[in-house]
Amino acid sequence: MKIVIKNLTKKFKENTVIDDVNISFESGKIYGLIGKNGSGKSLFLKLLCGFYFPTSGTISYNNIILDSRKSYPPSTRALIEHPDFIPNLTGFQNLKLLAEIENKIDDTKILNAMEIVNIKEEKDKKYAKYSLGMKQKLGLAQVIMEDPEVMIFDEPLNGIDDETAKKFRDFLRKEKQKEKLIIIASHIKEDINYLCDTVYKFENGKVKSDETKSKRKR
Repeated sequence: MKIVIKNLTKKFKENTVIDDVNISFESGKIYGLIGKNGSGKSLFLKLLCGFYFPTSGTISYNNIILDSRKSYPPSTRALIEHPDFIPNLTGFQNLKLLAEIENKIDDTKILNAMEIVNIKEEKDKKYAKYSLGMKQKLGLAQVIMEDPEVMIFDEPLNGIDDETAKKFRDFLRKEKQKEKLIIIASHIKEDINYLCDTVYKFENGKVKSDETKSKRKR
């Protein structure tokens, strides 16, 4: 998979939130996005997911441009901002409902995803009874359960306990070895330093710099 962003600009009335961004992403790498709150990271991720259309410029997945005819990217799952599910359903039932949209996976895959993020024991608890950390874990599970080619995360490990955070970081590194394309926006330095091959810095809607990390023993 290759994602190419060319001259991407997004305005809301006269307010330019994303300003002429040019970036490309490719499979087998983990990319980090850093920057202060309001710098444009979350909106950029929403544009990548087809939740908004650009004011100008293009976003393409394997040379297919996202527009009104192809508004959602292929084999892509995302967790952006705070996850939300149906309160009176259990964690497992919520994931099952999502899985039924495409019917690509069975219950075993759902439970495996819940196990990866240490929430399998709470699978039969109503979502309304979940703590903030449990809700975040369920959001992570819905991203990974269908084994997508592209995974997009916005502050994925906020509120997650240290054991689960370490386990999930290790999982993402293994996914990279399987040629997945992973994009993470995070304020947590360990997420960026431990995981990311390339880091892009957002400032006032622009990409001010990028840093390609040198290879190191891990």
